[in-house]
Amino acid sequence: MIGVAGGLGGVGAIVAVLFQRGKFKADAADTLTDAALTLVQPLRARLVELEREMVESRTEMASAQRTIAQLSARVCELQALVERWRDAVNDPEATLRKVRTIVSRSYRPPP
Repeated sequence: MIGVAGGLGGVGAIVAVLFQRGKFKADAADTLTDAALTLVQPLRARLVELEREMVESRTEMASAQRTIAQLSARVCELQALVERWRDAVNDPEATLRKVRTIVSRSYRPPP
């Protein structure tokens, strides 16, 4: 009888440990989930910040590209103007009056 009672007590202890293992696993899973969320939240915030910075950078880049295109067009215009002036100066029949006339008709100061 004592042996049976002792055996039943051992089985009861084993059953209790098995039930406790399930609780320990659940507690461990909760702890890991909380830890993961604690680590992920700052990363999510940083990701949102980086995405905002990326949008701002793209906007600035587009503006810079428009400015570069405008400046390139202006440089081309000025190169053509200088070429016309050079041709006028190098013309064998060039006179000071002709060159001044060509320059005064073709040059418009920038706004």
